[in-house]
Amino acid sequence: MKIQGHPCWKVEKALRDAGVEYETVPGPQKKADRESVIAGTGQKLYPAIEFEDGTWYREESKDMERRIREGRLGTTAEPSG
Repeated sequence: MKIQGHPCWKVEKALRDAGVEYETVPGPQKKADRESVIAGTGQKLYPAIEFEDGTWYREESKDMERRIREGRLGTTAEPSG
């Protein structure tokens, strides 16, 4: 169960509200164990989205939520900085 207000919940709710199909893949809780997230985004933080083509998208959750709700998520990642 996700906690309302939690960054991952905000992004997941935005995806659902926008009708975006997605698969939730639980990852390690410990930041030190997040090798795939680090390899994909350069960061240890959640939330992160891995697209079907293997690219990743990661920003602060409020920015991710805004992009999703504006219909700008796209099908591949855009560089985040």
